[in-house]
Amino acid sequence: MNQEAVRRQYLDAMGITTLASRYCLPNALETPACEWEQASPQAPVSHSQRLHALLDDAQQAEADRRTTPPEPAANPASLKALLDEGAPQAEPPPAPVEQALPVPAPEKPRQPLTFTLSCLCLGGRWLSLHGGELTVEQRSLLANAYHAAGIPASAMSAWQTFTWPPLADGPAAQEPLLEAQEGLSAFVSGTASRNGWAPTRVLWWAGDDTSPLARVLAAQEEGEQVVSQTLSLPLWQGPDPASLLNDGAAKRRLWPLLVRLGEAWREEQASE
Repeated sequence: MNQEAVRRQYLDAMGITTLASRYCLPNALETPACEWEQASPQAPVSHSQRLHALLDDAQQAEADRRTTPPEPAANPASLKALLDEGAPQAEPPPAPVEQALPVPAPEKPRQPLTFTLSCLCLGGRWLSLHGGELTVEQRSLLANAYHAAGIPASAMSAWQTFTWPPLADGPAAQEPLLEAQEGLSAFVSGTASRNGWAPTRVLWWAGDDTSPLARVLAAQEEGEQVVSQTLSLPLWQGPDPASLLNDGAAKRRLWPLLVRLGEAWREEQASE
């Protein structure tokens, strides 16, 4: 209703006459005549003056609303204090002390296992692994050892070299040992697939059981034989080729191992 009255005032100030329809109800009595007091004549006000006056009134009302401070809301605690006036007041509980959570120390990036191995395959069945890159003298020594065991030189494949990790500046390792084992397994399976090998045994020439390659091969005793858990193959271990070059006593201790190795070779060749 107030908005309708304001709207009519604005229309009247702009000189727009509003019309209100009136109807006479059927059988209604006539409205008695009334005498209206005549208002004193006033000077006519232009439409623009009346419009500006209405705008000024609206601006003044908005300014009064902004300057008038809002009435403070009733505080529930104050009302409760008035209702409970005279009753003993309980002490407020102490504020909880915030304990600083320990900040975990940043985890140091793990360094990948690093190793290099040289390998060849005997008859497409026995995989011969050696830590590091072998020299010409060491390769010749191993060829003579296999020849002494009864394995001909024609059964020896070409030498292969594998280095882990493949990228020197690669990303930090999440699980160094697991990643190295997967890398060695992928290298052996890929090389065997390209050359048509079907490895049945691993010949591992190394004397240090704590080397990174030893951890990667994960040799473990299963019954009467040792098995590489990474390659899932039986493992035979001999001395480090570097220790045999100038050590006659080490060569004599190797001879019984070569005899048994030759017997196993002939048995496997006969079973094929």
